[in-house]
Amino acid sequence: MPSTSKPAARHGATALPRLRLDAYNAELQDPEGHGFLGDRASNRAFMEMLDDWRTRVTRGSGGEDPIEEALGEDRPTRAIDRAELDAMLDSAAEDPEAAGLVHSAIEDFAQDMAAVVRRFLRLPEWRDTQRIAVGGGFLEAKVGLMAIGRVGVLLRAGGEQVRVAPVLHHPDDAALCGAPHLAPPALLEGFDACLAVDIGGTNMRAGLVALGEAADLSGAEVLDSERWKHAEEAPDRDEAVARLATLLDHMVQQAGAMGRRLAPFIGIGCPGVITGDGRIARGGQNLPGGNWEDEDFHLPEALLAALPSINGLPPAIILHNDAVVQGLSQSPAMRDVRHWGVLTIGTGLGNARFSNPG
Repeated sequence: MPSTSKPAARHGATALPRLRLDAYNAELQDPEGHGFLGDRASNRAFMEMLDDWRTRVTRGSGGEDPIEEALGEDRPTRAIDRAELDAMLDSAAEDPEAAGLVHSAIEDFAQDMAAVVRRFLRLPEWRDTQRIAVGGGFLEAKVGLMAIGRVGVLLRAGGEQVRVAPVLHHPDDAALCGAPHLAPPALLEGFDACLAVDIGGTNMRAGLVALGEAADLSGAEVLDSERWKHAEEAPDRDEAVARLATLLDHMVQQAGAMGRRLAPFIGIGCPGVITGDGRIARGGQNLPGGNWEDEDFHLPEALLAALPSINGLPPAIILHNDAVVQGLSQSPAMRDVRHWGVLTIGTGLGNARFSNPG
């Protein structure tokens, strides 16, 4: 029979059920005084590099823009999606200049990200890192995968003893699949699914995650999920929490429809530094409505008030940093190394470093 007791667990913990979290949310300052170093390895940074190359080529050729010609229309760089850039790479034989321009932005991005990774590897908490998994929506496209591959080549050619590879799960699923790894194993005993949440500055997702048969949760997979693009609606904080509770309630109903034994547990990943009592100490400035860092606000308690039970049982809710949770989805594939990290490319560069038991 499933246990009704809730083993103790801390929000933002460094001692996790299967490994140790050495560091996360490192905010390295750009030595040139341009904010955070991680901003050089973000989605925005890549698009700015592409835009710069378009400007330089257009100026140098007297007004001819290979990407405009490939698209068949004049469009700002920010309005070009990564699938279109991938198509230009695939059409290199027919339009080599457009492909070459995209390659130029990939190279600039890879050079900057390799420099950022080197800075991370010099941090005391990141020394002896053997492998780094890279996640985030940037990896959904070929341009992202090529950039990360180039980062790995640059690091190895420069003598860094670290391997770089994409997170195995789809970018939309990684943070959700990492959530069960936050739970003490006893909390999941007798159940075959749990709820997971991924909160970002643009979207919010709630998911139903199958735990799989393996004790290390290597078989975890997303059965169903719902995404809310809160940036399009500009809700206040309380409206966002209420909408999140509604998404979670939908997932509870889906679990019932699928005949799943749903654990009384919700794992949540969100930006920022998470305190042991479940508050967001800093880094939540881009969350919907603002004020998520207020001393009077406690996300787990707010959700518990809105969703007081799961199949009659009070849920345990554990909150942690989103890069940490996304990294945890990769942990079963990292058992063959002692020290490893994760970098997530999004609005900024999320980061976390882990150590497996010795």
